[in-house]
Amino acid sequence: MAICPICSKAYKAEGKYRPFCSKRCQDIDLGRWFGGSYRIATDEPPDEVELEIARRERGDDR
Repeated sequence: MAICPICSKAYKAEGKYRPFCSKRCQDIDLGRWFGGSYRIATDEPPDEVELEIARRERGDDR
């Protein structure tokens, strides 16, 4: 048995969506990646391209 990292439900370890218990939990995890919930802290400053993308997303077109 294994434990799903999203919902903490126990499931068969050889399941189709491993390490998740279901497609739903797999999709939740993918959405978190796309949404930026999983980030790695760094001391490096963002590059200019990343700064420009962030400005445009906020609506700062200056």
